[in-house]
Amino acid sequence: MIAYVFPGQGSQYVGMGKALAETFPVCRDTFDQADEALGEPLSRLCFEGPSAELTLTANTQPAVLAVSVAAHRLLASRGLQAGLMAGHSLGEYSAHVAAGTLSFGDALRTVRRRGRYMQEAVPVGAGAMAAVLGLEAALVTQACEEAAQGEVVSPANLNAPGQVVIAGAQDAVARAGARARELGARRVLPLPVSAPFHCRLMRPAQARLEPELRNLVVSNPAVPVIANVDAEPKRDAAAAIDALVEQVSAPVQWEAVVRRLASSGARAYVEVGPGTVLAGLIGKIDRRASVVGVDSPDGIDAVEALVPHG
Repeated sequence: MIAYVFPGQGSQYVGMGKALAETFPVCRDTFDQADEALGEPLSRLCFEGPSAELTLTANTQPAVLAVSVAAHRLLASRGLQAGLMAGHSLGEYSAHVAAGTLSFGDALRTVRRRGRYMQEAVPVGAGAMAAVLGLEAALVTQACEEAAQGEVVSPANLNAPGQVVIAGAQDAVARAGARARELGARRVLPLPVSAPFHCRLMRPAQARLEPELRNLVVSNPAVPVIANVDAEPKRDAAAAIDALVEQVSAPVQWEAVVRRLASSGARAYVEVGPGTVLAGLIGKIDRRASVVGVDSPDGIDAVEALVPHG
């Protein structure tokens, strides 16, 4: 079985999607639709930057989603299909557009507000995130608990064996990183992010986003989408929305998501959207898997060789 996986924030780069739009009309049309839905030239930001503007959370989220949907529409136009889908954080929205749960326009507008709400939930500089490398998740959790001192710090992205991202209050994250090194972490890398995503500090953002998500017109996904919050397949619209609501302040269980895809029969993965972040993580989780990406015209041939037509 083939699984489509959709990247999240951190995969963006200036120039993403440009070659797809220049080569394939279906991709160009997708970017035109994105510009129209948001009432501004999102495509120009993807293609030309500047980087500082592209990396603003409220811009990054719709930009990555637009590139991912353009790439998925290209696959669909070639008759290429997946049996399961998943997305990393923001990428779960891209997966639900691809699965037909959400409309493209609604998803773009929603993730723009999601990005803004997440940014506004914590004053700039008050929160932080750091990647803890070479330490098992249970010990990372222990480090957070021992370093909290009444502040918020917790695992935010359980990405792969030996790769856990923590998030919370700035000083608490620094203390937890130091404790993780004492417990045997190989490295602790502060991340250049503007807010501490996927932790309890995001609950104000979740409260703002929830009514908007629940008011969207949605459909049952045509393909099951494995959710970040519990690594369970969402097969109906209500469950999909519940998972997107909870996801804002809950950790991304990416390692569990990939293991669920593998145990459900996925043997090959297509990273649908910018970059190769997920390919690297999947390679650490499921060493038998083959992973190809499609964020440029060169990728489509590799995907066509891998994915059965239907």
